[in-house]
Amino acid sequence: MPPAPPVALTIAGSDSSSGAGMQADLKTFAAHLVYGVNALTATVAEVPGEVARFDAVDPTLLGHQLNSVNSHFPISAAKTGMLANAENVLVTADFAKKHSSIPFVIDPVIFATAESQLLSNDGVEKMKSDLLPLALLATPNLPEAEALLGRPLSDAGALAESSRQLFEQYGCAFLVKGGHFDSGETITDYAWIDGNLVHFPHRRLDVADTHGTGCTLSAAITANLAKAIPLAEAIHSGIDYLTRCLANQYQWHENGDMIAALNHFPDEVD
Repeated sequence: MPPAPPVALTIAGSDSSSGAGMQADLKTFAAHLVYGVNALTATVAEVPGEVARFDAVDPTLLGHQLNSVNSHFPISAAKTGMLANAENVLVTADFAKKHSSIPFVIDPVIFATAESQLLSNDGVEKMKSDLLPLALLATPNLPEAEALLGRPLSDAGALAESSRQLFEQYGCAFLVKGGHFDSGETITDYAWIDGNLVHFPHRRLDVADTHGTGCTLSAAITANLAKAIPLAEAIHSGIDYLTRCLANQYQWHENGDMIAALNHFPDEVD
């Protein structure tokens, strides 16, 4: 009988195209040899570039899912993705507060790559007041960082400074990503960790845009935390994993169109 792997929890929506959301999280956990358990927050009709519709689950059902998996599995780390509304944010925050020994990574999914709003306005406010202060790390993209700060970020310097400002506002470490501003061969992401600004440079890839990158990165960091890897190292390893997923992405060509999806098992490519 093999030794039991670490267990990680994802609290997220279901993506019907399997490139983002809970499906991406579970594939990422598996690629890191971590056993994934899940609590569904919403069902989403989605393909890359388009969110057609989503329906949030009942918050009472979300609470039952969380209590069920926690009562049977030794959860070593957890992450959130799409929470959809204020009620589900509050259920998640209550769970995180009751189980404060579990490190939480918050991917503050407010907008989809397809520019749909995936968290209600009152949900954003509850995330700010009730959930982020309980997290170990939050991983916003540029629009989400701007929404959490309440102002635009105009350049890479402002983005780097925002990681400290977000920490001061919400009390958890923040990883903010620099791809929107870096134009060269290197992208630098920034994190405010233990009172220090930490730089995470990595190469820019000339590949097709696809969705699920934020989900995949936060899930990789969570998987590393479940394996007791320190936060800065968990982030560095997570960025490296996402880079390999992008470099080995899948592409399909149908009726003159191309659609791309992350390859969550890049190390199995010959």
